[in-house]
Amino acid sequence: MPPPNLTSLLLLFIILSALATMRSDSAAGAVAVNWGTTASHPLPPAKVVELLKSNNITKVKLFDADPLALQALSGSNIAVTVGIPNSMLKTFNSSMKAAQSWVHDNVTRYFSSSGGTGVRIEYVAVGYEPFHISYGEQFRPFVIGAVTNIQTALTKANLAGDVKVVVPCSFDTFQSESSLPSKGHFRPELNKTMIELLAFLSKRHSPFFVTISPFISFRSNKNISLDFALFKETAHSHNDSHEKYKNYKNSFDLSYDTLVTALSTVGFPEMDIVVAQIGWPTDGAANATSSTAETFMKGLIDHLHSKSGTPLRPRKPPLETYIFSLLDEDQRSTATGNFERHWGVFTFDGQAKYHLNFGQNAKILVNAQNVEYLPSRWCVVNNNKDLSNATASALEACSSADCSALSPGGSCFNLSWPGNISYAFNSYYQQHDQTPNSCNFGGLGLITTVDPSVNNCRFSVELRISHSTLLYRSYLFQLMILLTANAFVCILIFT
Repeated sequence: MPPPNLTSLLLLFIILSALATMRSDSAAGAVAVNWGTTASHPLPPAKVVELLKSNNITKVKLFDADPLALQALSGSNIAVTVGIPNSMLKTFNSSMKAAQSWVHDNVTRYFSSSGGTGVRIEYVAVGYEPFHISYGEQFRPFVIGAVTNIQTALTKANLAGDVKVVVPCSFDTFQSESSLPSKGHFRPELNKTMIELLAFLSKRHSPFFVTISPFISFRSNKNISLDFALFKETAHSHNDSHEKYKNYKNSFDLSYDTLVTALSTVGFPEMDIVVAQIGWPTDGAANATSSTAETFMKGLIDHLHSKSGTPLRPRKPPLETYIFSLLDEDQRSTATGNFERHWGVFTFDGQAKYHLNFGQNAKILVNAQNVEYLPSRWCVVNNNKDLSNATASALEACSSADCSALSPGGSCFNLSWPGNISYAFNSYYQQHDQTPNSCNFGGLGLITTVDPSVNNCRFSVELRISHSTLLYRSYLFQLMILLTANAFVCILIFT
């Protein structure tokens, strides 16, 4: 029998080991959400926070440092990631003073380590996928400098021990020409920057934030079947003979291990990974439906909660996984596809699209309550008028409104002419707060109180938002134009 002091030490060791395991299990595989605000009539931030709390969502990632969102999150005890837009990276790269000012205004002002009356800010995300291949060299040269200055600003504000700096990376940051994880690597032009970034993260025990997109992989890779993307057991598995015959049963594991190999190749095999964005859209493209999204999300959540990990990281799931997205956003860029405006688990007005268990034993999502809408009015085409110029009017409406549901495979794609014209007119009318002149279209528009929705094609009525919110959003919109000088035009053919 061991002496008493040794017995005590053994008991203490067992207790500490158990506590460590409990902490690890509770943290690993945490499921969170992204909250985007690129909407013409966003759900009020207070309603969004109610939605998060009622669905037991304890972590949220913002794409900026929206003061209205941060004010609403104050005292909620929800862990928050605040974002810095790509348009600010050049400034922060060259100006320590600008970095300090941003940290003071957007982190220090709101921060509270325990929640309290403040915000539990966990991460500052520097840039939004600044390495995306479509950006070329537009942002990459400024990332490391911006990261370094933001980190220094946090240190000077005595927040470096509480708030970690990360850089969300796009799904195309890493690749494998053979589609095999064992051949995974970062894009060659990114190698130097990636090694610098990973050294920065490793030194501070910060995770690597990355987007994984089985939906886009399915659309762009003929070797990825729909069943494989949806975690279905009937899917044909992929074998990686170069990696001791590792067997892959779903697209998520395949992409994740491709990243693991890329990290190992540049010398960071143990780097923690946070899946910063993953989801499945519900409209705007073929296979983008609520039922398909539900299948994908259930498969993903079950996989994460099983803590089985992946073939290259067994029993080690992502540190955290942020579902993309909480709500639909009708002003998101459609450069990648019209489905970009339909990633939400909830519709723009906070209504659940399907059943989902976020892991809190609540398999039915709770909808936003007491949502305020504009009056039950719609704008449709006046069939008693000469409609020879109606298509031109609809195209003009869609250049600023959201007509993504009319895309091939979309929920309103099967609307016959002139029903699709009415959809375009109504989208424009709702976006402009149902003002009478926004349903003119050269006399072709007609305001009605009869809902023109057909089957799954929903003619929406927009949310009523406060005057102060409208002014604030207008200011942000103008600022965005000044900072980025970018615009896009939606092109839609009506036949």
